Amino acid sequence: MKKITYLFEFIIVHTLFLIFRSLGYKTSSNFGFFIGKTVGPIFRSKSLIVKNIEKSKIKLKNNSYDAAKNILGNYGRIFAEYPHLKNFRNNKLSKFIKIEGLKYLEKIKNENKPVVFISGHFNNFELMAMQIEKSGINLATIYRPLNNMFLNKTMENIRINYICKKQIKKGRSGTRQVLENLKKGCSIALMVDQRVTEGSKVNFFGNPASTTTIPAQIIKKYKCDLVPIYIERKNKYFFKMYVSEPIKVSSSKNQAEVSLFINKILEKMILKNPDQWIWSHDRWKN
Repeated sequence: MKKITYLFEFIIVHTLFLIFRSLGYKTSSNFGFFIGKTVGPIFRSKSLIVKNIEKSKIKLKNNSYDAAKNILGNYGRIFAEYPHLKNFRNNKLSKFIKIEGLKYLEKIKNENKPVVFISGHFNNFELMAMQIEKSGINLATIYRPLNNMFLNKTMENIRINYICKKQIKKGRSGTRQVLENLKKGCSIALMVDQRVTEGSKVNFFGNPASTTTIPAQIIKKYKCDLVPIYIERKNKYFFKMYVSEPIKVSSSKNQAEVSLFINKILEKMILKNPDQWIWSHDRWKN
């Protein structure tokens, strides 16, 4: 029964991708926003988004329920923009993205030493790894495969062809690949905002949250610099990506302290534009 459901989802998504591709970038992004706000609650729990916002105790311009609508709309935009990632890659849509901190990407490329890029699921987050690889940096990204095996193949093809050629699946085999790539001088990019079963409980917006320790382990073992990256949406269709100056994390910090330091960086990113982060991850689940 589950396979039939997955196949049905695959057919719907591919049909929508064909429609989005034919509509063009701006129109499909707007259409995606409409779909996200109207249909989004069927697939993503609006109540969970509201609960997470309230648990974080952050201050919003609107109330939690209005913010949840905009968050779901943003999900829709991201979904509708997937068929257009190819045109971001080949520069046909390059006018829609600006990068602040290009000098740091250039420095990382010239020094040819691996660093750890960290970020979260903000806006069209796929664009960040794409821009890093386009800058000439040897990069590998870590991702979690989708449960839907049909859709997962589609997403893997998009990521390998247009986002970043080196894609590493989360898990034990993935950990070995990360280490192999680091030894070859390859930088690693990963999202640090999701709940992980193999992580540690680390403070996040005042509450203990299961947090990945992978970046902390890499930084401690390989003495890599930490490079926070962030992307925000401006005026619906435009993006601005921020690349921070590489951070040399003190060797005196233990793994727990490094993980807390990373969570604090993530909090600052979220606070810039709270409704541009994916709040539907059950980050504080016990």
